[in-house]
Amino acid sequence: MLEKTVKKILNAKVYEAAIETPLEKAAFLSRRMNNIILIKREDLQPVFSFKLRGAYNKMTTLNEEQLAKGVICASAGNHAQGLAEAGRLMGVKTTIVMPKTTPDIKVANVRARGGKAVLHGDAFDDALAYAKKLEEEKGLTFIHPYDDIDILAGQGTVARELLHQHRGAPIDAVFVPVGGGGLISGMAAYIKYLQPQIKVIGVEFEESACLAAALKARKRVTLSQVGIFADGIAVAQIGQEPWKICKDHVDEVITVTSDEICAAVKDIFDDTRSITEPAGAVSVAGMKKYVEREGCTGQTLVTVSSGANTNFDRLRYIAERAEVGEHREAVLSVTIPEKPGSFKKFVSIIGKRAITEFNYRYNDHQEAKIFVGVKIASDDERHELVEALREAGHPVLDLTENEVAKSHVRHMVGGHAPEIPHERLYRFEFPERPGALGKFLNTLGGHWNISLFHYRNHGAAYGRVLAGIQVPDEEVKEFREKLDKLGYPYWDESDNPVYSVFLA
Repeated sequence: MLEKTVKKILNAKVYEAAIETPLEKAAFLSRRMNNIILIKREDLQPVFSFKLRGAYNKMTTLNEEQLAKGVICASAGNHAQGLAEAGRLMGVKTTIVMPKTTPDIKVANVRARGGKAVLHGDAFDDALAYAKKLEEEKGLTFIHPYDDIDILAGQGTVARELLHQHRGAPIDAVFVPVGGGGLISGMAAYIKYLQPQIKVIGVEFEESACLAAALKARKRVTLSQVGIFADGIAVAQIGQEPWKICKDHVDEVITVTSDEICAAVKDIFDDTRSITEPAGAVSVAGMKKYVEREGCTGQTLVTVSSGANTNFDRLRYIAERAEVGEHREAVLSVTIPEKPGSFKKFVSIIGKRAITEFNYRYNDHQEAKIFVGVKIASDDERHELVEALREAGHPVLDLTENEVAKSHVRHMVGGHAPEIPHERLYRFEFPERPGALGKFLNTLGGHWNISLFHYRNHGAAYGRVLAGIQVPDEEVKEFREKLDKLGYPYWDESDNPVYSVFLA
């Protein structure tokens, strides 16, 4: 399998469209991690993503009749742009079916390159089914984003380049983002065939970790739900062709959180002054977790910056969460006595640390509840601060890893409401498109009273809502059936400690 794939990689025709991207040393990251960190800059491709390689290579294998009728694909964005650009260069009509949640910048880029962008469904699977329907109806040739030997061979040229470009100490590990597996399978095939001692490590967003699930089950599995913060790698099942290679030649998979991805976006920016999309930064996030886990120093570690297609307004969310993801901000709930001098004493314990956020409202005549963000240098310092506050007699809740606190409560803290019978707290996600919020409100508000509601547009593909809803015990079953019918992912947060402290 490897020999056949490597031959295809060596014969891949990509450079009529793609460029040989630089392999750069990340000076700041290398110093911080005590290792040599290299970044393969696929974000510098003409379509700001490696996907152009595979798309163009596949197009060169089609016959004249197929090219004359045109091609079609389903994509969340980067493969779409790659195929549209390949079609433009070859004079071939391209139809791109994209989920309605695709970032605007990717839709605009497809159209700017002459592709016909068709928006359908809320997720990739919806777009894929519709693209297959159009393929049959119009006689188009379907170009899969990752599950095709010629696609993964085109992506494998990334590995061919970096092994050729690298000079200096031998490479110890290469970290590769994983969605459907086209990139990692192509790179793993080439690297393991030529230099099998190099570790090939996949990195996935924890809410779309289809390769990690497959390796654990020793077979391809389909995830029941996929988070699309890192939309470029939001895939529910690893591709069949990529799996043939990955199951034997990927050393391990590391999963990362959205906060860790945001921190990695900032890391890449600090070294390159380029802003990657979330999917483009996962390999750096995974590399950092690997170094922390292994305690390794002096190694040469290669990461792939796979893309830079993100909406500008998403950057506010990334910037907000980067400090937490980098373990440079502690988010705490602190209880202090409601009497003169208490705040001064509290600030003295914080010391010279910068306070990034402070929310407080009068609670009662005995105690005050404070929601505070504090700049820190590490997790160790966070633990030291929490311990110092507790030793001073202040009850503390460490909310740094609490999703409700970070996404919602920090923006809405204002004290407890009067007694509200049967209130239950739920967190929801829904596709960020016209009508979705109205559907949500109509379904819930038609029968049960909404007693708390917080929504904030993060510039992401999915909106987030925190809602308090008055549901009597005898109606809970009916209520949950309504939620299931609504079809949006939801979580019951009624027992979340941050709710009882600030909102209940």
